[in-house]
Amino acid sequence: MADDISQRTKVLIGEDGVEALRDSYVVLAGVGAVGGYALEGLVRAGVGHIKVIDADVFNDTNLNRQILATVNTIGQPKAIVSIERARSINPDIDISAEMEFVSEDTLPSLLSKKPDVLVDAIDTIQHKVSLLRYAATHDIVTYSSMGAALHMDAEKIRIANIMGTKVCPLASSIRCKLRDVDTKHITCVYSEEKPIHVDMDRDEHGKSILGSLPTIPAIFGMILANEAIKHIIGSKD
Repeated sequence: MADDISQRTKVLIGEDGVEALRDSYVVLAGVGAVGGYALEGLVRAGVGHIKVIDADVFNDTNLNRQILATVNTIGQPKAIVSIERARSINPDIDISAEMEFVSEDTLPSLLSKKPDVLVDAIDTIQHKVSLLRYAATHDIVTYSSMGAALHMDAEKIRIANIMGTKVCPLASSIRCKLRDVDTKHITCVYSEEKPIHVDMDRDEHGKSILGSLPTIPAIFGMILANEAIKHIIGSKD
């Protein structure tokens, strides 16, 4: 099956590239709106070893933008559904799930084996900062999603080191919290479109419900996957 899934990929990147992807180990934190599409890209590209980290479950508000959310997966753990999806595409994949929250306490265990690439699709700033700080201090090559909600203009999506990001409020907050560490290995996908102002509802926990289309998070996720793939196969683009 692995040979079949890589047939078209091999035409583009050659046997060495396919082998590099097959031998690579990627950790993906978050498999929601952005992370679900990142997983899709990584699996279909033939990445051989993946660990998924997500403690959340699907609910009906996820249906408009999360590729793994269906009426049949509502109430199910996102990490478990992501494994089933990956194996339905490539039965040969080595994929595992950790239903844990990312924190200073859990990260040493979650990242005990250093990945070739870390993909960050977490949407909670406290957990995101903990993850990126750990990655920075352990020299882990990281591709991180900034805010994909409240955007509609795909042409404003950019790729840059975290310290080179502009406009995005989430990126601004994270830059401030990471100024004391070397972020040379943290590349971000973000938007230079000013967040669209809307009157926001709040959920039962008082958290703002951010409006989002299905398209922009999907683009963010696929760009994250693409950047990870290029790094793995040694692209100098």
